[in-house]
Amino acid sequence: MALNYNLSKVHAISDNDVDFAKQIVILFIEEVPTEVENIKEGAKKKDHQKVYYAAHKIKPTLDLLGMDIAYQDILLIEDWTKASGKKKEIKEVIKSLKTCISLTMKELKKDFNL
Repeated sequence: MALNYNLSKVHAISDNDVDFAKQIVILFIEEVPTEVENIKEGAKKKDHQKVYYAAHKIKPTLDLLGMDIAYQDILLIEDWTKASGKKKEIKEVIKSLKTCISLTMKELKKDFNL
């Protein structure tokens, strides 16, 4: 039972195509952790543009996978970049995002035998 993600949107757009769902999952596993690291590094260097680009890139995937908490974190991160906020203001949100991504990765790998 998925706790950190929900594939209902994936199934809806693919007519329950299991192979399509697996491709979305593989894409998530291959790309999202790298972008989360870019968010972390960009925030550390106060590179708001880098953070925004990485956050904006993974936002649709988080939405598609029904990752509501991570999606809300991404929206907060995007807002922070637009306001050119201070690093300490976003530190906990990035930590929450990393935790959500990590838990989801473990769950997806187990659920899809990857």
